[in-house]
Amino acid sequence: MEEQSRGGELTAVSCWAERWGPGQHLARHRHPRAYLTVVLSGGYEECGSRGRYRVRPGDVLVHDVFDSHLNRFEDRHTQLLNLALPGLAPRYGLGRIADPDALMRAAERGPAEAGHCLGEQLAEIERGPADWPDLLARDLLADPACPLGSWADSHGFAAATISRGFGRVFAISPARFRLEVRARHAFVRIVAGAEPLTTIAAETGFADSAHMSRAVRALSGFPPGHWRKSNPFKTKETSSS
Repeated sequence: MEEQSRGGELTAVSCWAERWGPGQHLARHRHPRAYLTVVLSGGYEECGSRGRYRVRPGDVLVHDVFDSHLNRFEDRHTQLLNLALPGLAPRYGLGRIADPDALMRAAERGPAEAGHCLGEQLAEIERGPADWPDLLARDLLADPACPLGSWADSHGFAAATISRGFGRVFAISPARFRLEVRARHAFVRIVAGAEPLTTIAAETGFADSAHMSRAVRALSGFPPGHWRKSNPFKTKETSSS
């Protein structure tokens, strides 16, 4: 585990706590807004749009707009604190804080205090992949044009084997995972400015803008034109990119 960088000021629009029992399982689902999850006690495995993470107290999972994931909780109670963000999330998947108790005290004073406290502590961290499904997820996130057949051959697997094994971990096929990566890349560029949709489609691996539109609609519930007309995610970060 390697610490990468300190966070900074974070704006949180709401915060809420969760408690999960030993051995519970939360099926794969999608959230319509960006938020951060801070592990206060216990631990669990999350498999989602940014890969697989096994987390413990002090870890902070980063969820962007329309990210999907499932959770498998350990054999003990797990307490979480979630902070909703007003725009897009940081571009990494996992962070860490040193003092979860201070964050809880700040959250009692409201989301603004919680965001400030979290931003002062938050540092990006990286953890190496644990198994070949993690490697495949990492490679698809880095290059959504990665051919699945070639990847399977180069790692000594049959294509059917990687489809089944990846699905058992992520509850989604690698082909679908790859399509959602492409759709998410396209969505971020769509909400970032006025770049032509045909250009975005070509550069994010879609056959044409209609293909991209279907994928973006499946991811977000609406086609690209909707987000160009009504964009609640246009923040300082996106407007300056």
